[in-house]
Amino acid sequence: MKPTDEQLVEKSLNDNNAFATLVERYERRLLRYIKRLTGYYNHHAEDILQEVFIKIYKNLNNIDTSLSFSSWAYRIAHNESINHLRSKKRKQTDALETNDPEQFDLIQILESDDNVSDAISQKERAEKVRTIIYALPKKYRDVLILYYLEDQDYQEISDILKKPIGTVGTLLSRAKAKFKQRAYDENLITSIHHE
Repeated sequence: MKPTDEQLVEKSLNDNNAFATLVERYERRLLRYIKRLTGYYNHHAEDILQEVFIKIYKNLNNIDTSLSFSSWAYRIAHNESINHLRSKKRKQTDALETNDPEQFDLIQILESDDNVSDAISQKERAEKVRTIIYALPKKYRDVLILYYLEDQDYQEISDILKKPIGTVGTLLSRAKAKFKQRAYDENLITSIHHE
């Protein structure tokens, strides 16, 4: 039976192999999240990830036990990403690569209740989706990425962003509406069904 994250955290205080297992368990997920949050698909994202794991390791003794390890790790990755962007004073769109292998596909927000346009290719759609995401205010972009791309639930998003669950729900609802409106404006969808 695989050890839980919490068991690995406890073992990591005295055993580097346990920490290596935690790193292995989370590095792909956190790197993907950093890329999506920052728009970096190069060594900058890996540099941020390295800083995240250094912070995690240094703070294992002070882990917030009210959070799951996953939420705590995502919160650190979120904060490091934002700090890096601020320090570089770069907009996320400056670093976007059009050939991102892990393309944004938030079209799932639309497919359930909107008519997705067949007039454009999947690649063009992914590029438009990415442009729309980065054009949204950060508070909306954050919740969309966490909910739809990182499969985090409301409680986890609340823990990661340090916002009440009700606020997360409101932000997500508004973010979806703004995303859909922009998708409609960009001809990604042919109509909008309001919830």
